[in-house]
Amino acid sequence: MSFFRYSAESSENVRKKIKIYVILVVVSFVCLWMRVWYLQILKGEDFMGRSEENRIRKVSLPAYRGTIKDRNGETLVNVRPSFNLYVTPEDAKDLPNSLAFLSAKFEIDGDKLKEDISQSRPFKNVLIKRDISRQEVAYVEENKMRLPGIHIKVEPLRSYVYKDLAAHILGYLGEVSKEKLKNSAYSKYALGDMIGRDGLEDIYEFNLKGEKGFKEVEVDVSGRELKTLRKLPPESGDSLVLTLDVRVQKKLEEWMDEISKEDPVEGSVVVMKVQTGEIIAMVSKPSFDPNLFAAGISRTKWNGLLRDGKHPLQNRAIDGQYPPGSTYKLVTAYAALAENLIDPESTIFCPGHFRLGRGRYRCWKKRGHGAVNLHDALVQSCDVYFYTLGYRLGVDNLAKYAKKLGLGARTGVRLNGEKPGLVPSIQWKKKARNKPWLPGETISASIGQGYNLVTPLQNASMVSTVANGGLLVKPYLVKKTEDSEGKVIQEFFPEIVRNVEFDPEILKHLKEGLRGVVNEPRGTGRRARLKNIVVSGKTGTAQVVRMKDSDKINPEDETPYLFRDHAWFVAFAPYEKPEVAVSVIIEHGGHGGATAAPIARKVLESYFTHYPPAKYDESG
Repeated sequence: MSFFRYSAESSENVRKKIKIYVILVVVSFVCLWMRVWYLQILKGEDFMGRSEENRIRKVSLPAYRGTIKDRNGETLVNVRPSFNLYVTPEDAKDLPNSLAFLSAKFEIDGDKLKEDISQSRPFKNVLIKRDISRQEVAYVEENKMRLPGIHIKVEPLRSYVYKDLAAHILGYLGEVSKEKLKNSAYSKYALGDMIGRDGLEDIYEFNLKGEKGFKEVEVDVSGRELKTLRKLPPESGDSLVLTLDVRVQKKLEEWMDEISKEDPVEGSVVVMKVQTGEIIAMVSKPSFDPNLFAAGISRTKWNGLLRDGKHPLQNRAIDGQYPPGSTYKLVTAYAALAENLIDPESTIFCPGHFRLGRGRYRCWKKRGHGAVNLHDALVQSCDVYFYTLGYRLGVDNLAKYAKKLGLGARTGVRLNGEKPGLVPSIQWKKKARNKPWLPGETISASIGQGYNLVTPLQNASMVSTVANGGLLVKPYLVKKTEDSEGKVIQEFFPEIVRNVEFDPEILKHLKEGLRGVVNEPRGTGRRARLKNIVVSGKTGTAQVVRMKDSDKINPEDETPYLFRDHAWFVAFAPYEKPEVAVSVIIEHGGHGGATAAPIARKVLESYFTHYPPAKYDESG
């Protein structure tokens, strides 16, 4: 009996074990089936995509950025091939060691690279360095087995043909910022893309950039491309044709570099067609080489540019605001004539100074000019004559006519950072300084000192308005845009801001005075004279610091550089049928007639060499 009882108990235990085993097997199969269901059904598409992405990748193809040419078709900016070093994080088996190995040969911004990698997808290429040398290319190729996931791509790189020439107009490139990538207007850009950051490169970014293409490629386990499956070529950007003439621009920049003992010279020159507003040349010194930015400027070089006391990144032509000095006497003369304050032939006596209460305002000519009329006062730049006019007019009348000639407002040229200058008035001082206007401040304002501020482009615009008979035209830099095949997409034409509506007699007296400045024996702008073309102009010497009378007669070379006056000269030519205007300022250059006028003469010589003046028929 005991045997059968034992057998029954044993069989029951076996059945229990089998049952548990069966349950475990069933549960295992259920779990396995659920896992298969999860992988194949629920997440199938996702894992299929990952698998495909591991084998097939979509590679972006950069577009060729549009060229920038001068008015005659001379290329100023184009693209050239560049070897760029990239990493694909998913393929980089030991990225820290690879980067450490590369750092021995390359200058790498490790912090920025880590940030870029952290914000990128694993299969996307992340830029390590642009425009590596052929020696660096060879180094990577020789060690590619030690550098999995790191590869070189040949891509277009922006190239500024004449280096620093017209740099402030052309602008430069920089990596698109994370802030802009959040903007829907930049939805087609990716981290690491280069965009215009200043100048025309920035203003016309969406014209120049083109459209990216792509290709789908099959890769091996190391991420190396095996074959191209399909491809959509990129579309090149549109080109810009400028109003600039590189021949005039180049000569002008060379002359600017030669005129000063200081290195580099500080100043600006603008050359503009008086009838249309086309800018033929625009120089700002010192300058910079935009090629530094094309490949990605280092922090050291960038900080060096920012900390440079002479501000090479500043476009002085539109961003430099200076007292206009005696070039402003054109405004004072216009206001006095328009308000019937003077007769052109009536005289004012200049004893060498003007008294107002206890104040004594001296003329630049210590012994005075004697009795002078309007013409003589403009030709010889008599301060006392214009002190007297300004005092009689009042500052608000001066402001009224300055604004008519375009001062105190942006010209509207399509460049970033243009400043409006400043035309002071009683109301302005009350609002800006919470102080009353003083009579002595009107005396200073009448000769372009005090609170008055203008840009070189504003001065060019002002003298153009006088030259062309009263049309204030908007300056512009781009004549047209073209597609990659040279087909014109858009043309730009002159825009008239307003008609000043000069009285013909007033205009006649102003222009005759400016002609005398350059062509009469006592004219302060004689150094701008040309042999066969009649030039008209006005000198200006803008005071930097206020000095005592005894200090002002010291020789220029004995005055510390930063205390020396700024030298101005504005001009137009030919007198009979004006075509072109010039505005020159040399910072700390001293007297306008001595420093700025010779530059204007050379500019006009260069311009008329390429654009001979139209013959003038006095009968018609």
